[in-house]
Amino acid sequence: MVVRVVLLGTAAGGGFPQWNCACELCTAARNGELPSRTQECAAVSGNGRDWWLLNASPDLRAQLTATPALRPGPGPRDTPLRGILLTDAEADHVTGLAELRGATGLKVYAAQPVRAVLGPARAALDRYTPWEWADSLADGGFVLAGGLVVTAHPVGAKVPKYVPVQVSQPAGPWVTAYRVEDLASGGVLVYAPCVGAWSTELDELCAEADCVLLDGTFFAADEMGTAVRSGAGQAAMGHLPVAGANGTLAALSRHPGARRIYTHLNNTNPLLDPASPARARVCEKGVEVLPDGAELVL
Repeated sequence: MVVRVVLLGTAAGGGFPQWNCACELCTAARNGELPSRTQECAAVSGNGRDWWLLNASPDLRAQLTATPALRPGPGPRDTPLRGILLTDAEADHVTGLAELRGATGLKVYAAQPVRAVLGPARAALDRYTPWEWADSLADGGFVLAGGLVVTAHPVGAKVPKYVPVQVSQPAGPWVTAYRVEDLASGGVLVYAPCVGAWSTELDELCAEADCVLLDGTFFAADEMGTAVRSGAGQAAMGHLPVAGANGTLAALSRHPGARRIYTHLNNTNPLLDPASPARARVCEKGVEVLPDGAELVL
């Protein structure tokens, strides 16, 4: 068997097009000139039978029903879904948990601050069917059904906007990346849809990966201000841009041996347009932008 990864969704929070945005890219998507995208989420399996979600987007129901490998059966309530690995507590990565309410036997991995701030949601979900919640940063990592070995790695300290200031400082990192290795094939996936700053540790993870799914939220540092005139840049939003001397494209260029793919694309990102100079620049470096539903084999 090999590692299978399905890109259930590839857009940042709000999806593409965003319901309340009339920027050039969103308008093109509404006109059918660019493909729409659901909010970022992926699924991974080491044996094709046991599947684990990487984050849980608000679009999860539609994403699950559109993916044959994740359909229920053979019994009336049987499902191949075994649990969820959360990278952070952002609304676009955790809201989909509510869609899974009542599912039995699920296990959720997350860092301590994420588990803490989701306390009320966890209590509500437990009233349907209790789930097991585990520390993603436990020493030595953890093993998933299907033969996958996982370790979590801190990559950011961005606190979600909805978290009150007085509870925004629990011990531990708020944002993590996952290294997922298949015991049988040795294939390695690095999943990091939210990266606030590049680090030596992230470089080391990419160096040994067969595939890297990386934060591609913003292409340029001033993108938000120029695209929607909001006056807000991505620096305050905890996402390292693609372009620039210290951007993620320059970092990924150091790792040509891995398949490198951008995900979590904001609606302002010119990478959404296959005909854009930005997309051409990224493709020249061997980095990909794939559609929702794309399946990878490691």
